[in-house]
Amino acid sequence: MAQQHSPDADPNRYYVPAGSKWPFLGSIALFIAMVGFGSMLDDFSFGKPMFIGGLFLIATVLFFWFRDVIRESESGKYNKRVDVSFRLGMMWFIMSEVFFFGAFFAALFYTRQFALPWMGGEGGKAMTNEILWQGFSGGWPSSGPGNVGGQFTTIPAWGLPLLNTLILLTSGVTITIAHHALRANNRNQLKIFLGLTVLLGMIFLFFQAEEYIHAYSELNLTLGSGIYGSTFFMLTGFHGLHVLLGTIMLFVIWCRVMKGHFTPKNHFGFEAVAWYWHFVDVVWLGLFLFVYVL
Repeated sequence: MAQQHSPDADPNRYYVPAGSKWPFLGSIALFIAMVGFGSMLDDFSFGKPMFIGGLFLIATVLFFWFRDVIRESESGKYNKRVDVSFRLGMMWFIMSEVFFFGAFFAALFYTRQFALPWMGGEGGKAMTNEILWQGFSGGWPSSGPGNVGGQFTTIPAWGLPLLNTLILLTSGVTITIAHHALRANNRNQLKIFLGLTVLLGMIFLFFQAEEYIHAYSELNLTLGSGIYGSTFFMLTGFHGLHVLLGTIMLFVIWCRVMKGHFTPKNHFGFEAVAWYWHFVDVVWLGLFLFVYVL
């Protein structure tokens, strides 16, 4: 019944969409992908195709789900009350991402400041060091006692990491310019600078892939390189995944802009992705400082 009323006619009415099959199908697709990923890690033959199939199903569900939401938005079903709920939802989502990355940064901090020094005999732990980890030095970077994964070489901060930092900072500027262009109803400038933001995201991902290939093939720096390798790839890898998702979302927004969507006063879809992209930028600055530089 909610779809038969216009929210514009009654600003106090909150639009409630009809029942949707997409959350149910999305949960099934996600379950298939996760089972496939776990099976792939355990070297089951069906793991990889199951994982890839699950990802394809997730992408398909998201495509049709987003299509329905975009149609609802463009048909004028959303009013100010819906807009406020969307903004609160995006804020809480970004807050959950803050805690997500905060957990990994906390693990890095605990390892460097407490665990490794204690294992190396600092802080009154000399006897423990002699008994359990004799001869182990708790310096950083470290693969841990037993030299797990063998000797490795770290990636210099002033090469690709610095270049990627400049790329992401530039993308933060371009998306801000695009936002101001949208608010000023300058569609040509909006298309150009939003497209540049998408391009910069793709370039960042390309250079990160190059960095990973170099680390694995020439530096012996892998996910199995002890505590350093695991924290390095968990932090940079999850950030790279967020850049990938952000780039896809930016591309979708750019396609919508090319079709004439969004107005200077009604463009929360654009704003939500811009918020997410700025968050990704800030996380990378933390990564560059605490993972590559220090």
